[in-house]
Amino acid sequence: MKTSPFQFLIIACFLSISFSCGDDNTKLSQDGERTQLNDLKTEIEKLASTSVCDDNNTCKYLGLGSKPCGGPWEYLIYSTSIDTEKLEQLVKNYNQKEKAFNIKWGAISDCAVANPPSSIKCENNICIAVY
Repeated sequence: MKTSPFQFLIIACFLSISFSCGDDNTKLSQDGERTQLNDLKTEIEKLASTSVCDDNNTCKYLGLGSKPCGGPWEYLIYSTSIDTEKLEQLVKNYNQKEKAFNIKWGAISDCAVANPPSSIKCENNICIAVY
């Protein structure tokens, strides 16, 4: 028996509806997922902002975010005066989640490359990026 294009369309719609059913409380909307990402980014930025630099602490940077075209959105500046392992894990987690978000929701960006700082200096106990 041959399937007409109309029958195929009906079957495809039925399957689509069938697989989309389920517990909608466990699924977040795009805005809900973006809110979670923003909350995680705020947590990361708060932790980094508590860092101070001096003769005993080194200034560093990490790529933060995941652009749809690849690479980070920006660079996070911090010093080793904080729990750097925790910060690095939070950033890694955030970057992975944003990459998955971009794929899931078909995000687009300008594909411009965010350049890392050429150096970082310590001024008034705060790490400052130099571009």
